[in-house]
Amino acid sequence: MKHKKVALIGNPNVGKSTVFNALTGLHQHTGNWPGKTVENAYGECHFQDTLMTIYDLPGTYSLVSHSLEEQVASDFICFEQYDVAIVVCDAVCLERSLNLVFQTMEIIPNVVVCVNLMDEAKKKKIRINLKKLEECLGVPVVSTSAIRGEGLDELMRQVIQVDRKTYYPLIYPKYIEDYITLVTPFFEKFDYNPRFIALKLLSGDSIFSYLPEVNQEEIKSLLRFPRKIFREDDIVGTLLAESKKVGQEVVQFEDEKYDQSMRKWDKILTDKITGIPIMIFMLFVILWLTIRFSNIPSSLLFDFFAFIETKLTWLFNMLSFPWWLNGVLIEGVYRTLTWVISVMLPPMAIFFPLFTLLEDLGVLPRIAFNLDHPFEKCRACGKQSLTMCMGLGCNAVGVMGARIIDSKRERLLAILTNSFMPCNGRFPAMISMISMFFVGMSSQYSSVISSLFLTGIILLGIMMTFLVSYILSKTILKGYPSSFTLELPPYRRPQIGKVIIRSIFDRTLFVLGRAVSVAAPAGFVIWFVANVSIGGTTILSILANFFQPLGILLGLDGMILLAFFLGFPANEIVLPILMLGYLSLGSMMEVNDLVVMKGILVNQGWTILTAINFIILCLFHFPCSTTILTIKKETNSWKWAVIAFILPTFIGFGLCLILRCLFLLF
Repeated sequence: MKHKKVALIGNPNVGKSTVFNALTGLHQHTGNWPGKTVENAYGECHFQDTLMTIYDLPGTYSLVSHSLEEQVASDFICFEQYDVAIVVCDAVCLERSLNLVFQTMEIIPNVVVCVNLMDEAKKKKIRINLKKLEECLGVPVVSTSAIRGEGLDELMRQVIQVDRKTYYPLIYPKYIEDYITLVTPFFEKFDYNPRFIALKLLSGDSIFSYLPEVNQEEIKSLLRFPRKIFREDDIVGTLLAESKKVGQEVVQFEDEKYDQSMRKWDKILTDKITGIPIMIFMLFVILWLTIRFSNIPSSLLFDFFAFIETKLTWLFNMLSFPWWLNGVLIEGVYRTLTWVISVMLPPMAIFFPLFTLLEDLGVLPRIAFNLDHPFEKCRACGKQSLTMCMGLGCNAVGVMGARIIDSKRERLLAILTNSFMPCNGRFPAMISMISMFFVGMSSQYSSVISSLFLTGIILLGIMMTFLVSYILSKTILKGYPSSFTLELPPYRRPQIGKVIIRSIFDRTLFVLGRAVSVAAPAGFVIWFVANVSIGGTTILSILANFFQPLGILLGLDGMILLAFFLGFPANEIVLPILMLGYLSLGSMMEVNDLVVMKGILVNQGWTILTAINFIILCLFHFPCSTTILTIKKETNSWKWAVIAFILPTFIGFGLCLILRCLFLLF
């Protein structure tokens, strides 16, 4: 059987992943690119007598890299060993996609152009002369509608048959061509395309690690003069001119106003007056749906796990296990795990599909557009707004999402401030406090009012993100905002089934798995400190008394602070730890009745100030252990992980102290 390695490349939002999924089915694998923190995906498919390994590269606009994703895609196309490159294009915006086609054909002769989303183009009455396009490019061109599975067999057939020897002859301005002629002899001994290596070096890409035998100093000396007069627009302009020329020859618009409805929606969603209020309203709706419909499944999960617990306890007793083993495994580890699952799973199973729905609709890029100007004022990047949205589901996911930001400085700003967005693990405690002390629990509108309160709390987190980003940009992360390319993709009808599957498996279960992995050892620690005594006093009480002076200073108490610290592995367990400490039960318990819970808190001296400061501390305190470990992994430094731990905690303590002083004064 023959074997071919195929690189799959394309702009973002052209359906590249849909093509990949349709070709590889369930035969997919993921991992990290060597030396990178960007995940790759590759899969296998059989066609005729050929086994194809297909590498799904990160979406990119250019092979002259700026962001980490572009660098990964560029380095793979330029330096890895593969047989064929498939360039996926958007039939609705073909001219824009051709830029990447020309760059790819300049590196490798064996290219197959996949014009995807032909069904979308047909709806918009856009006609593409595929035969003429094939003549202009000199490579096979296949039309597909991957979402319907159309054209994929022909695509695979062309991948097997393509066998070209010549590169596409792009001609750049004279000084660039003279420089290329001068330096390419240095790279001809390598198996890479010497012409494109010269272009990457001229553009400032650091690629000498792929060229160990090259005299770097000699190459750099040859670069000095062309770099002085080099403008990236000279390369981009050549690509744009070529794309425009070919695009005009092959694309016809029967209706020049095909995108008029999209422009009308954009005028509303990105308007200075209406854009941000609509965003806030969408946030409110998502929070309301999450709050309104997560309670019942959460209660069912609690009941199910309680039933399992009685059976496990019976089994342990029948086998005469010692009491401490029953305590550690059942009352400690099991109860902690089941609490995390019962509290986290229902909200995430609602929130993440809604978030993915906005992503598929094309709304999230509009949010980034609206927030780009405020972030620019704070010397940060507008893409940070997307990482903030991810942080609402899980801060660890938000931190990983910062990879989309090109600048290292701006990426650090997004990472350090992501915990200012309350994740799903913090929602239940905040909602409980809002319901008990500010809304009331019997009102038929309680979920609506709670959602309004929670929206206000999140807006406070957003304001703090702006403020802290500005302060960091003036101090330890000095710098100015960089420019970035922000695409506003067309609005598309989402595939509800795939949205649910992708959000549940790729996000919900991924985040839940991480939380469970750290909650298990946390359960053991919590049981241990609650049941082991020193001098007749449990370690839990000793630690709470230690934090008591600081807690009183902040308008809280020692048990509240201890609950936050013991909840470091997972934010979901802060409230049950607090109940455990107040009731001195020795193990965590479920308190579903908010009336009973409020009575317990009031008996412990809670006031309106305590509730407010508890919510403030829920919003501004150190990230959970999963997020801290993710920060360390993403930055390759414990330094930034420590700063990410201290920064929100310092802000939370400071705000609590200020509020307590104001309450004392007034």
